[in-house]
Amino acid sequence: MSEAGGPEARGPEAGYVSRRVARPPGVLPSYLRAVRRGRGAGRPGGPSGALPPVELVLPGLTVDRRRLARYARVCGGGPGEFLPPAYPHLLAFPAALTLMTAPGFPLPALGLVHTANTLTRLRPIRADEPLTVRVRTADLRPHARGTVFDVLTEVSSDTGGDLVWHSSSSYLRRHPAEPGRPAAAPPPGPGAVAAPPFAEAARWQLAAGAGRRYASVSGDRNPIHLHPWTARLFGFRRAVAHGMWTKARVLEALGPELPAAVRVEVSFRAPVPLPSEVRLGLDRAPDGRCTSFALTGAADGRTHLRGRADAL
Repeated sequence: MSEAGGPEARGPEAGYVSRRVARPPGVLPSYLRAVRRGRGAGRPGGPSGALPPVELVLPGLTVDRRRLARYARVCGGGPGEFLPPAYPHLLAFPAALTLMTAPGFPLPALGLVHTANTLTRLRPIRADEPLTVRVRTADLRPHARGTVFDVLTEVSSDTGGDLVWHSSSSYLRRHPAEPGRPAAAPPPGPGAVAAPPFAEAARWQLAAGAGRRYASVSGDRNPIHLHPWTARLFGFRRAVAHGMWTKARVLEALGPELPAAVRVEVSFRAPVPLPSEVRLGLDRAPDGRCTSFALTGAADGRTHLRGRADAL
């Protein structure tokens, strides 16, 4: 990514202080801050404080074509003139990590678990299109297994000034419940209703290093994805796949079936251990269009991801 200049297409969200960043923040300094803060293991109860009301704005971003090609290979796609549907998540990740590791953020960043993501593509985004990315955190709340919050992202075209993509990602910090504090049940996701009769569309063998491969292109080096020994520090027996890799892999498999303007909602129901074999199942409308999907363990049938795609 590089700075290319360009106007800010949208004003700051109400109640947020908007900070314009000249270039994408480095992820290494953010991870060093996260390591210095530590895991917060064994800390009773939930966070103290509130989410900082800060919105980071990255104007004039252009896509590194070599990185884009690596992303396509890692996620099972191919070259094209438009960005893959989940690719803008990578453009926003350095800013999101900066917010999550900033002084005053109420939760430690290391070991966070991605529990849900909803992305909305309002139109296809050309790979050579300069973009402005806005990122903020919101809605810190109790969860049955700890505390959850959202990272909200908006991507606008610097050429036309229009909003072209936005997303909401929910992240869970697992910790013991605070005495006397009721734990809210997790919100219903795409898998909250009875499962439709998914038809198997593909099976994928996931290598032990799949998390490291996606980390190398995405910058998301959360220790739970890298090695068994780093994952065990956070309560996982093995390294687990990135949630956004599983979503991106599904979207690449759907390919041209996706409408140009589409909303794709997923809930990450259970971590995908590495290595493993997974099964992609699709449910289709009478016209043949995929409406919902699931990723399950090929050996045990455990549901790892449930989602749906809806035309706008």
